[in-house]
Amino acid sequence: MSRVSFPKDFVFGFSESGFQFEMGLPGSEDPNGDWWAWVHDTDNIRAGLVSGDFPEDGPGYWHLYRMDHDIAERLGMDAARLGMEWSRIFSKPTFDVKVDYSLEKRYITHINIKEEHLKKLDEIANKEAVEHYREIFQDWKARGKKLIVCLYHWPLPLWMHDPIKARRSALREGPLGWLDKRCVIEFAKYVAYVAWKYNDLVDAWATMNEPNVVYSQGYINVKSGFPPGFLDLGAAMKTMMNMIEAHARAYDAIKISSKKPVGIIYAVSCIEPLKSEDEDVARRARRESTYAFLDAITRGVIEQGNIIRDDLRGRLDWLGVNYYTRLVVTSDARLGWRAVPGYGFLCQPDSLSLTGRPTSDFGWEVYPEGLHKVLSDLYARYKLPLMVTENGIADKSDRLRPRFIVSHIHQTYLALKEGVDVRGYLHWALVDNYEWASGFNMKFGLCQVDLKTKKRYLRPSALIFREIATRKSIPEELQYLTEPPC
Repeated sequence: MSRVSFPKDFVFGFSESGFQFEMGLPGSEDPNGDWWAWVHDTDNIRAGLVSGDFPEDGPGYWHLYRMDHDIAERLGMDAARLGMEWSRIFSKPTFDVKVDYSLEKRYITHINIKEEHLKKLDEIANKEAVEHYREIFQDWKARGKKLIVCLYHWPLPLWMHDPIKARRSALREGPLGWLDKRCVIEFAKYVAYVAWKYNDLVDAWATMNEPNVVYSQGYINVKSGFPPGFLDLGAAMKTMMNMIEAHARAYDAIKISSKKPVGIIYAVSCIEPLKSEDEDVARRARRESTYAFLDAITRGVIEQGNIIRDDLRGRLDWLGVNYYTRLVVTSDARLGWRAVPGYGFLCQPDSLSLTGRPTSDFGWEVYPEGLHKVLSDLYARYKLPLMVTENGIADKSDRLRPRFIVSHIHQTYLALKEGVDVRGYLHWALVDNYEWASGFNMKFGLCQVDLKTKKRYLRPSALIFREIATRKSIPEELQYLTEPPC
């Protein structure tokens, strides 16, 4: 067998968000965000839009971070992508900290954030949360590890977005979150403040996690259980445009205080045609679901109206790739394209896809070769350093996860071997988490969590991960797991 080894500076680690992991013990609650209001809403629970599970019963990383860092270290991990909650840092509005900004043809092209503004923000920030995040980051960095901080992983402060009010008013009353241009400005202020406070600890920044999920699930796939759950294609497009602008202004804001690389983390599926005659359809799907956003923040290209914006161009230093499975698409007379059930995300849980591949507890088809394809495609298009920032499987029994891990890491290796600049592989997740509208039903962790006692138990797949991470290679005795399942 050929040797499957990674460079010494290639990192293995884990990713997690704030909302999904932090809460779980008294004093860790964060009731100031839109997702908190959303999952506690009795109408949502009765309608089955959300599970009825609550994040305050979660794994408790806010207090138990040292325990989780110990586990990660024992598993050979040398990098972590950690999330911060905007609503923890600024539980109260920041509107009164006035900053100058440039508005050109309804576009916010520049926000002038000065040190005097950062000092004013410091006066209203939640000092306890600010200091606690520093303790968490310091504990990880003291172990000699790489730290990537993601500044936005879906929840917005309630003073910026009230999803229940937004839905009930048919998006006429707010606060309306990303539909409101003020969100671009307030986000930039929050990001500038965080970069100012933590630049000494952070190795790389990510402005956002999966913005494409926010606007598609919130305003198009409204049965998914994502706020505000109101079907409006125009609102989806407006949210997308405001998030593009917010990323660019956040990039600029970070650069005020930090020279560290600034990226974005994007949900990328391997999009394939159902039939050979659907190839044009697949190209359109890739353009709309992936390239449109990323082209805007790298090339300044806005597809609608063929607009070129210099204030967006070149606002990306690296790209995080969240990959789980593929989409198989065919033509649709009304929408242009649609995903085909029986493949990718659209399978039955714990079954087989139409091509006989196993599916996860979520009903997601195991398709590791898609990771190789998307890494190669994205690098060819953008020529930016890449990192696999999420990859994992909902698998309570840990039946599929061992092969899932080895085969996806192997596909990452194949891309690296072909010249793709991929810098690391971060697994989702280290421990079981609160999976948004699905609550605690989906088990992604290398460690099982007893939610009553908060004890962590290694699943067997964690030991597989350890063998690869500690050796920076897939040992020969595990290489039989590199082949995709069939």
